[in-house]
Order: sequence, then C-alpha cells, then structure tokens
Amino acid sequence: MSAQAQAQTPLKPKKSKRKGILLLLTLFFILLAVAYGIWWYLVLRHYQETDDAYVSGNQVQIMSQVSGSVTKVWVDNTDYVKQGDVLVTLDATDAQQAFEKAKTQLASSVRQTRQLMINSKQYEANIAVQKTALAQAQSDLRRREPLGSANLIGREELQHARDAVASAQAKLDVAVQQYNANQAMILGTRLEDQPAVQQAAAEVRNAWLALERTRIVSPMTGYVSRRAVQVGAQIGPATALMAIVPSTNLWIDANFKETQLAHMRIGQKATVISDIYGDDVKYTGKVVGLDMGTGSAFSLLPAQNATGNWIKVVQRLPVRIELDEKQLAQHPLRIGLSTLVKVDTTNRDGEVLATQQRQGPAYASNAREIKLEPVNKLINGIIQANAG
Repeated sequence: MSAQAQAQTPLKPKKSKRKGILLLLTLFFILLAVAYGIWWYLVLRHYQETDDAYVSGNQVQIMSQVSGSVTKVWVDNTDYVKQGDVLVTLDATDAQQAFEKAKTQLASSVRQTRQLMINSKQYEANIAVQKTALAQAQSDLRRREPLGSANLIGREELQHARDAVASAQAKLDVAVQQYNANQAMILGTRLEDQPAVQQAAAEVRNAWLALERTRIVSPMTGYVSRRAVQVGAQIGPATALMAIVPSTNLWIDANFKETQLAHMRIGQKATVISDIYGDDVKYTGKVVGLDMGTGSAFSLLPAQNATGNWIKVVQRLPVRIELDEKQLAQHPLRIGLSTLVKVDTTNRDGEVLATQQRQGPAYASNAREIKLEPVNKLINGIIQANAG
C-alpha cells in the first residue's frame, strides 16, 4: 500500500463525524424554529408591543379669579403642596376697600328700606285723617243744603261747603295713592327680603369673595411645575401662574400602529416598563380606551391626503393604559417619561369602544370653593344693627 493511500484512510471517519454533527445541528435548528413557530402561534402572536409610549397625567393650571398685584409667592418648582395650600397672595388693599364700601351701602339700603316701611304706617294715618276731614266736610254740606234751599244762607256759602267736600275727597285720593305707591315698593315683605336690601347684600358677598380670592390656593395635591408668576407682577384672571401635577392618576398613552389594533379590546391586561427604572420594575395595567383619532388627525396641521403627492404612512392610534396606583406609589413616574408597553390580546371579550357613561365626575376638587356662611352671618348682623 502506498504512502498516499495510508494518509487518506483516517480522513474518512472524520468526514462521517462532521456530517453527523452538521445533521444534528440542522435538526436542532429545525426543531428550534418549529418550537418558536408553535410558541409564536400559541403565545407571542397575541401580544402587541410598542415603545412609542409615554407617561401622561393631569396638569392643573393655576390662574387667579381676580386681578391684583402679587405680594407673595409661597412655592417654587418641584415643591410638594397639598390641596388647599396657599400658593400666591395678592395685594388686598383695593379688595378690602371695596368690601368696606359694600358694607356701608348695605347699611344705607337697610335704613332707606326701613324708612319706606315706616312711611307706610304714616300714609295709613294720613288716610285716616283725610277720611275724617271728608266726613266732616260732607256733614257740613248736608246741614247747609236745606238752609240753602230755604234761602237762609247765601249761595256762596253753600258753594264753599261743596268745594270743601271736593277738596277733602281729592286729598283722600292723594293719600291713598301715596300709600299704594309705598306699598308697591315694599309689598309687605320682611326687611331682609326687600329687593334693595338683597341687592346690597349680594354686593357685600361679591366684595367678600373678591377679598377671599386674593389668596390663591391649590385645588389638588401634587408638585409645583412651570412656575411663571413673580412677586410684583400685575396679574388677571387669564394669567397662567403655575401648574400642579399630581403624582397619582397617571396613565400611559401608547401609540400603537393601526395594524396592531385589530384584536385590541378594553379591559385587556398590559405590561409597562419605564426607561427610568428599566426591567427591574414592571407595571401591570389594563386598556381603558382607544382614542377616536390618530395623532396626525388631531395635529395642528393635519395631513391633506386628497392632494396628488400623497404617500401612505402607517398611522398610530393612542391607546390609554391605566396603571396600578399601588405600584405608582412605590415607584413614582413623571409625565413624559418613555415606556415600553406590551398588551395581551388573548381575551377579546371586551369592547372596542366604551358604551358605559360615567356616573360621576372624572376629577373633582372643592378646595377653591368658598363657603358663604361667614359673610351671610356678617350681613345678618348689619341688617339687624340698622333695622332700628
């Protein structure tokens, strides 16, 4: 046997072994692909994922309800405030003067109305006096008429008696009309229910509210952001002072492609990963609604698809994801942070569009509501003090 034949003999087992390894690798990758296909069909195809998702929340704009000059700014950006805390104080000098003027006007109205009510009794007494005078004149006329018929008195005296009756009747009519005119002003109602008193009381309330509103309070609990107000600034009701951003009631606006929405329903579970915490924190949420328009439809300059240079672009629709409040408390988020959202569309029993109406307000705050009990007590005191 030649030396060349002896060298080729050990190569045959090596080739066979290599073919076996390649065959095993091929089978392994085929099985891996089949397993992945089965896993995709059973699980992965039911999940829709997007990284075009951001944290959203309420930004409560703080504006003044009255005009005035800023004397104090009590908070700054990133400060934590509670509902009802004072944020800004305005100069209250003008409002205080207007309030004092309104109180004086109320006292004057009470006294004037009280005078009208007293005049009513005076007019009643005047009517009684004029009735007595008329009865006396009529009695004198009746006594003189027989004497006049018998020519025992002159015609001039008889005419004077008749004129006295007519004059007394006219005075009685004037007294009655004065009484009726006065009654039209008061209509027999109580002093505090008189229109002039009610109007003056309303002016007192308005002035008191304007004075109270020189203290601008926070309607929500949250964090101060975008403070623009400065001490000494002259502000009005349309001036944006700052924003209060609550750390609760945050949600995710996930912008899914329109090709991902066919099986998306309200109530489906979602998993949210934020860039700020990474994979260490996974938020659990659920789909609570799909917006009624794409981002481009609601943009400032919407696309004009009827033009000749139109190019089809896959649109995205905002999907609102509600987050677990307990997880938000443990790992707070901020508005605008980027997130990765994955929605499980396996359960398709939910609705595409909501059909249930809210039974109450979505958000509410009574922090800026001013109770009128103190000013009403003050008004009653002014009325009683000036009623006589």
